[in-house]
Amino acid sequence: MKNVVTDNAPKAIGPYSQAIIGGNFVFASGQIPLDPSTGLVVSGGIKEQTQQALMNAEAVLRAAGSGLDKVVKTTVFLSDMDNFAAMNEVYARFFSEPFPARSAVAVARLPKDVLVEVECIALIP
Repeated sequence: MKNVVTDNAPKAIGPYSQAIIGGNFVFASGQIPLDPSTGLVVSGGIKEQTQQALMNAEAVLRAAGSGLDKVVKTTVFLSDMDNFAAMNEVYARFFSEPFPARSAVAVARLPKDVLVEVECIALIP
């Protein structure tokens, strides 16, 4: 296993890694919509937060030698399932066919009370 660390995504806010490389896969921890330069939650609603979470995920994957085009599975955590359509609209701009497999679930609460968190599993070419 190899630890992945980048300054282009928020630092881990607990005892976990931004991502771990195992074999030909990178397992990225869930990314929330923190601005990596300030450590603060981005302003705006679900669309802005989804965009930032996915930009953070992309930065982590790139640091691992992968990218969003190599993602095979995502899990999207939403604080409110009423935000599903708006999240999906932004999500669709980051991925193309064949789209990764995905689960999207509503949870009671997310870190820093954000609206969305996205985790990815991707191939390393």
